[in-house]
Amino acid sequence: MTNLIELVDVTKDYGRFRALDHVSLQIRSGVTGLLGPNGAGKSTLIKVLLGLVRMTSGRGRLLEFELGRQSREIREQVGYMPEDDCYLHGMTGVESVQFVAQLAKFPAVEGLRRAHEILDFCGVAQERYRTVETYSTGMRQKLRFAQALVHDPPVLILDEPTSGLDPEERQAMLNRIRVMAREHHKAVLLCTHILPDVQSISDSVVILARGRVQVAEDLAELSRPSSPSLHVRLLGSSESFVAHLHSHGIPVEVLSTGIIALKGPPDELARLVWLAAEKCHVSIRSLTPARNSLEEIFVNAVREEALDE
Repeated sequence: MTNLIELVDVTKDYGRFRALDHVSLQIRSGVTGLLGPNGAGKSTLIKVLLGLVRMTSGRGRLLEFELGRQSREIREQVGYMPEDDCYLHGMTGVESVQFVAQLAKFPAVEGLRRAHEILDFCGVAQERYRTVETYSTGMRQKLRFAQALVHDPPVLILDEPTSGLDPEERQAMLNRIRVMAREHHKAVLLCTHILPDVQSISDSVVILARGRVQVAEDLAELSRPSSPSLHVRLLGSSESFVAHLHSHGIPVEVLSTGIIALKGPPDELARLVWLAAEKCHVSIRSLTPARNSLEEIFVNAVREEALDE
């Protein structure tokens, strides 16, 4: 797969403060989660990609365009969804999206057609004819997402896209992002503090801390535990089930979440688990290979950077 975004030793200084410290990254199509504590350099990285601030040193490209030299061309290829509101008072939702399409050089009629099409995709119904200042937080999130999509860019940069959404709308937003990446082959850079969102839809993860890249790897590799194990959830009491497994020499740990963790090859353990459930007359609710939690990965990455300092 071709890297759509490449950064090599990118550094950005604001006076004596170093916001980005020799950042090197390769981002391909799919969803890349951009994580980091406050002040880690995420916003500066986005501004560098969009050409809104100049790099102090380093080089990079987005598609075939060079960062710092072809910023206008880059912005034409990127759909950016900012965290904060950015709309003109007095405009309706559909007018706001049409306006962005016209900024991307679409004729007015074609821009209006695309605005309606994208608002349908984003789940905005008759609200599109209301002025944007009457919108709820969730409605404004949908509008910003529609504005980012309307010119069909190959790269999407989404800053906190699920912030302020209720659980149902949050899941719908994640599904839309998944469709953009999987079916339309876009590169999505998802900047968020909501770790479960990243774990549910991301293909890879980048973690920044103090302006440095601490982690840049496929999520599947990061989530794979150092030793194979299996997680079991039961309906009802687990005492006899756990005792039975112990009696057969299988290492078992009951976690605080109620999950029963078994160490060993998952395929072999699965057969023993079903036999034990039948013997102990218990029902298995779920049976899944263990995964490292993204929260643990994040905390460890930030802690390592603090220790290095």
